[in-house]
Amino acid sequence: MKRRALIQSACAAAVPLAFAPSARSADIYARYRGQKVSLCLPKHHHYDAAVKLFPRFTEETGIKVEFEQLPIADMKKKQLSEMAKGQGDYDLISYVVMWKGEYVKKNFIREIEPFLKNPQLTPGDFDLPDIIPSFLENIGLVGGWKGYLAGGAAKLYGMPYGAETSVLAYRTDVFEKLNAKPPTSYFELEQLLPVLHDKAGMGALASRGKEGHQCVHAWLLHLNPLNGGIFENSWLPRFNDAAGVRAAQLLKKIIDTGPAGALNFGQSEMINAFLQGESAMYLDSTLIFGAVRDPKLSKVNGKVAFARHPRGSRYASQTGGLGLAIPTNSKNADSAFLLMQWLTSKAQDKAVCHLGGVPHRMSTLADEGLGKKYPEFQMLSRSIGDANPNWRPIIPQWDEINTDVLGKSIHSVIAGRQPAEAALNDAAQAVKKIMQREGYIT
Repeated sequence: MKRRALIQSACAAAVPLAFAPSARSADIYARYRGQKVSLCLPKHHHYDAAVKLFPRFTEETGIKVEFEQLPIADMKKKQLSEMAKGQGDYDLISYVVMWKGEYVKKNFIREIEPFLKNPQLTPGDFDLPDIIPSFLENIGLVGGWKGYLAGGAAKLYGMPYGAETSVLAYRTDVFEKLNAKPPTSYFELEQLLPVLHDKAGMGALASRGKEGHQCVHAWLLHLNPLNGGIFENSWLPRFNDAAGVRAAQLLKKIIDTGPAGALNFGQSEMINAFLQGESAMYLDSTLIFGAVRDPKLSKVNGKVAFARHPRGSRYASQTGGLGLAIPTNSKNADSAFLLMQWLTSKAQDKAVCHLGGVPHRMSTLADEGLGKKYPEFQMLSRSIGDANPNWRPIIPQWDEINTDVLGKSIHSVIAGRQPAEAALNDAAQAVKKIMQREGYIT
C-alpha cells in the first residue's frame, strides 16, 4: 500500500512550542515505543493541519506514524476492503459520520469506552465531557435513540475529529460599503439576497447546488432553522410540509442570486467561490475558519467576519463531518488509541487550530488567547449549543434517500424544472416506499 510517512523530527518545528511533550509521556508510552500506527485519512483541510502534528507525537511517544490520504469519495471503499480482512492495513481510520452505523453493524470498528477506562492509556486530564457534546453524540454514538443518537444502549465508537457545525461568514468591506448588517434571521437573510447581488456586483451567498447529496446538504442547512425535519418520530416523511417547501424555495433564491455556476457547486467549489471574492456571504461548515486565513487559498483574509447561523423559527445549526475510529482488525490498537487520544486532547486541539484546523473542545472555544487571535471562536462558543445532532437521519438508508431521491428532487426545484411543493410531495412518496421496504413503517 502506498503511503506517505511523516516522522521526520525536523518537521516538528511547524508545531507551536506551547504544546511541548508532557511529563507523563515516559510513563504512558514506554511499552509502545517503536510501534507503527497506520492511518487512513481524507484529503481535507482539518487533516492537512493535523498531519503536521504527527512528528511531535512521534518525538513525544516513540510511536511511528504513517498515513494514506485519500479523497473522501474513495475512502469508504478502501476502508471496507481492509476492515473485512482478518488483519487489515489500517490501525486508525477517519470516517464520515454517515458511515458509523454501518461500520458498527458489520463489527468493523471497536468500542472506545474500554480504552478510555484504561488508566494506562488515558490520562486523568483527558476530560471527555469537555469535547463539544453535540459533536461527540453526532460523530461517535451508535445504538441509542433512533439508532444514532444518545440514550438507551448508545455506545461510543469514535471521536470527533474534523467535526463541523455551520456559521455565517460575510465580507465586512462589502457590508460596510452598502451600510448593511449581517442577517440575524432568515427574514433578513432573504431580504439581503437581491440587494447584495444587484448592488455589490457579486453573488450574494455561496451555496452548494450540485445534484445529489450536495444540494440536499444546502437545503438541510435551512430546513432545520425553519423548524423542519426529514421524518416524524414514526419514520413517516415530513419534509414536504410548509417548512420543507419554504427551505427549498429559499435555496432556489440563494442559487439564483449566488455566484455564477452555483447550480453545479459542491463543497469545494462553494468554499472557493467565497475565498476568491465571488460572493458576499457564506453559510456552511466551520471549515471556512482556517481556509479564510490560508494565503494559498484565500483572497479575502482580513475582510471576513463570522456570525451565528441565522434564526428561523428557531436557532439550529448543522452537525456532521469526520471522526476517528479503531478498526476491529487493527494490529496495534492500543497505539492507535494513544494517537487518537493525543490528537483529541486539550493541548493538541488548540495546536491544530493554530495550524488551520477546527476546534472540538469547549475549553478551546473558551480559551482567552485563542479567542483574541481568532474572534470566530468567541462567536462559536456562544452559539455551539445550536448544533443539532439530529440534523439529518444517520440511518443506513440515508445514502439512497439523500442521493437518489432528495438529491434529484431538490435539484429539480433549484434548477427551475419543478415547483417545490410538487417535487417534495413526489419525493415523500418515494421515501415512504423505501421506509416500508426496510421495515421502518408498515
